[in-house]
Amino acid sequence: MNTDKTYAEALASEYAPKDASKVVTLKKLDRKAKMPAAVFTYTFGICAALFMGLGMCLCMQVVGSGTPMMVLGVVLGENRRSRT
Repeated sequence: MNTDKTYAEALASEYAPKDASKVVTLKKLDRKAKMPAAVFTYTFGICAALFMGLGMCLCMQVVGSGTPMMVLGVVLGENRRSRT
């Protein structure tokens, strides 16, 4: 038995290019297609939460004081719903 030849074949097969299956390729494509939407969703959600939180802090006069700041807080923290 030639162990050097067996070892060389095992080593070569480890580094040889592997053919990816169609399922793996489709999963990679799906992940690549959904990534921009996920990034936008998380970014928009975080920014909206911070923006609404600032409005709430202004309304409760945690940040700022006086009527103008309270009015600004109501405008910033207003929950806009579609009226049907």
